[in-house]
Amino acid sequence: MTDTIDERLGRVVFNADGLAPAIIQQWDTREVLMLAWMDAEALRRTLTEGRVTFWSRSRGEYWRKGDTSGHVQHVRGARLDCDGDAILIEVDQVGAACHTGTRTCFDADDLAPAVEGTA
Repeated sequence: MTDTIDERLGRVVFNADGLAPAIIQQWDTREVLMLAWMDAEALRRTLTEGRVTFWSRSRGEYWRKGDTSGHVQHVRGARLDCDGDAILIEVDQVGAACHTGTRTCFDADDLAPAVEGTA
């Protein structure tokens, strides 16, 4: 890729708060681990440092996954969706991804949807 980091960041459509949702996925199993928010600086850090950085809306500060917990996310890939307003970050997750201590944030509440084709 010959695009500069600024050109890559320029393709992201951030919302009115300057944020875009970042879906975090285990790179090899494709397991969806979590969703958090990034602004341009968090994405810049993620793309240039090899570790995932987020913007905390509640604390109003950057946080790098694993700095306090040891549950590090090593970046393996990053993509934009077709509209440019959501980011997929592929990681090699070390330890739990969820702040509750579980592997994924999406194992807590099954909404039991109707599944087409089943009776």
